[in-house]
Amino acid sequence: MSANPPYGYTYTSAAPPLFAQPFTVAATGVSAGQRFPLQNVAYGASLSNPNSTVNWSQFEPLVGIPAVDPRDVTPYAEHWMLSVERQLGRSTLTSISYIGAEAHHLLVLEEANPADPTLCLSLGTALCGPFNEQAARTQFGPAFGSVELQRTIANSNYHALEATITERAHGISLLASYTYSKSIDQSAGLPEPVNPVNPSLSRGLSAFDMRHNLVVSFHDQLPAPKGSGPLHVIASGWAVSGIARFTTGLPVTLLNNNDTSLLGTIPNGINNNGVDTPNWSGKSLSLQLNPRGGAAVFDASQLTLPTPGTIGNARRRFFSGPGMENLDATFSRTISMQHGKALELRAEAFNLFNHAQFFGAASVQGNISSSFAEGKMNLFGHAVSAMPPRLMQLAMRFRF
Repeated sequence: MSANPPYGYTYTSAAPPLFAQPFTVAATGVSAGQRFPLQNVAYGASLSNPNSTVNWSQFEPLVGIPAVDPRDVTPYAEHWMLSVERQLGRSTLTSISYIGAEAHHLLVLEEANPADPTLCLSLGTALCGPFNEQAARTQFGPAFGSVELQRTIANSNYHALEATITERAHGISLLASYTYSKSIDQSAGLPEPVNPVNPSLSRGLSAFDMRHNLVVSFHDQLPAPKGSGPLHVIASGWAVSGIARFTTGLPVTLLNNNDTSLLGTIPNGINNNGVDTPNWSGKSLSLQLNPRGGAAVFDASQLTLPTPGTIGNARRRFFSGPGMENLDATFSRTISMQHGKALELRAEAFNLFNHAQFFGAASVQGNISSSFAEGKMNLFGHAVSAMPPRLMQLAMRFRF
């Protein structure tokens, strides 16, 4: 698709390299040999005008080459909705809706040159192993490494129940919205790799799936005492407003970048992850959705590295991390002046109660390799990031 040799002067390592020695395999210390400077290759090669002067050893193994499947088709989506609205009294409006969507022929990455794990194991570790499966490649031979096709073979579906209530009366405005939903796909956002042997393992919760989501916004114009005296002037123009949000968490993405399957689905830089996942024991993960004090979000002992040559049975995403309980609030006063002028004073607080929010797509470490990469600290299964603490600000605005 781009930057492919011999005309794209690049080199992609077949295995994670050392930073200071980019042609040395980090895991084994084996040198792949100096690849630069690359040769100049004349353009114009074709079936009728072949170029036999290319020294392919500079580029081999050809790896990390994304290609577009010529059988790809245009993705499409279907959407439907049924909604009922009802007015209750003079100031209350309610609605309840069912929302559905399906998308077809979504773009994913699929390994076109996987290795044969059985053959790899039979060759022995000296000739074949993690990140070194060239001798066991099944389609293009040992001159090629991981070759990923961008294919439109994925699909997704989303179903949701949405309910809202709106109230406006006596200076109070209230909007409450609740969503109960579920989203499943094989790829979300950037194209994700699918398992070339068992594609069903790549199907799971969408990265943005959020089962419960309740948002309440309010604005209360505080009443002022009647009259026109000093007390009326001081007590007029005050208001309180805010947004409260209560949600369940986003799914935890499980990763196993140790190439234990011996399929050789090497990360390609677009998503930087292969298709391997851990093995799940099938027992409860003992989810702890309030992981304060260093408590683990899930029991990492129930997820282990697969036996070399086998595929992990855990789906990429099948459970969610901590949710959110947050309140942003504003206390303000508007001082009216002559000729339509006004001065507005505001005190605003985000995360008013300073509640720790371990919420986000990457807030929980789901990479089983992290237990080997972080020194003595085993971060697998722990919360590794949080949303900002309480933030407060003062503002003044003059309208004229």
